Parts: sequence; C-alpha cells; structure tokens
Amino acid sequence: MPKINVYLPDDLAESVKDMNIPVSAICQRALEGSVKRITAIRALTFEDLASDRPPQFTERAWKALENAAGSAQGSKIGTAHLLTGMVSEGANLALEVLRALDIDPGSLSSAPASTGDGPGFADDGASALELAVVESIALGHNYVGCEHLLLGIVAEPDGRGGEELRQLGADIKSARRAVQTALAGIAHLQKQRKEAPDPAQVLEMIMTRLARLERHAGIG
Repeated sequence: MPKINVYLPDDLAESVKDMNIPVSAICQRALEGSVKRITAIRALTFEDLASDRPPQFTERAWKALENAAGSAQGSKIGTAHLLTGMVSEGANLALEVLRALDIDPGSLSSAPASTGDGPGFADDGASALELAVVESIALGHNYVGCEHLLLGIVAEPDGRGGEELRQLGADIKSARRAVQTALAGIAHLQKQRKEAPDPAQVLEMIMTRLARLERHAGIG
C-alpha cells in the first residue's frame, strides 16, 4: 500500500500523539470523502450548479461564482477565476479581510491564466471549493460565504489565485485570523445596531482587533 506523509503543526502533532489518535484511519476516511467530493465538483459545469443551486452558498458567494464562470470564458474555472469573481462582486466580507491584510483588491490580477478548454472546474478550482466548505465547517458555520471562498483559495496550494495572494502576504493562518476577527466585529456591531454594519466600521474593527492580538502575541 502506498505511503503518504501528513505534516502537522508542532502543537497539533503533540496533541495527536498525547491522545493516541489513530491518524492513519482518520486520514484515510477523510481523504476518501474528499476525493469523492472533489471528483464530483470537477465533473460539474456551472450550468449544473445553476440548475441545482447549493443552498449553503450565500447570495454574494453565488454571485462570485457566476462572475468566475464569466471570466473563464469557456475554459475551466480555476482559483484565478474564483478570485476575479470574488473581487468583481464588489461588496463582500472577503474584500474587507484582504484590506485588513494590507492587500488592495483592486490591485489583483484581472486576467486569469488559461486553465484548459471545456466546461467545469479545473483541479485547483475544485479543490478550492472543497476547502471553502471545509473552512466553513471548521468555523462552525452552516453557510459558505466569500470569506470561506477566500480561505479556500489561499489554502489551495497549486492554483494561480492562491499563489498571487500568498505572494502578497496572505498566508492561511493570517487569513483565518482576519476572517474570525471580521466576523466577531460584525457580530459586535450588529448587537449595537439593527441595520447592516458600514464597511468602513468593519475594517476599522478588524484592524483594531488584529493589532490587539498582535500586541498580545508580542508581534510588532
């Protein structure tokens, strides 16, 4: 049987070892499920999704997917198209997260690289969608928004979209922290006001909370 190495962060590896968790069996089951889901995503066209729209996707996330399909122009949808679709949606939380990470959404590439002809999702695009769902579940959410899509793009290792974001400094740890901080800030603002929070206030809240976390961790 072929062997696949799984690398874990030091703290997680220690916890797994201390608790004597059966890593091989758990990873095998998780990978089996992931392979099935990614294979299914790769086989889908955007028209398939449109005819049986996933209810978990928010309106803004769905619009980002529509935009991504449009930017692909008949080629397979990759992470670069997903990133372009997310940015062109124009008013989602992921854009505020990018700004909090000192990345100007307007500076991102608007001309995705070719991912091959034909309908459906490229390998990196399918993996990013799968990872977006995983990130949503890990955060305890019952929906998939543009913030989860952003995390999926950053976490996917091979696509052009994630590569561009990582080159600009958006590693998965900082992106996750920024998303969690943004969501906490929105919840706080919504408790104070009934209407939707102003994006400028959300960004200010993110920056303030991130600065507090960095001071606590001794960063900067």
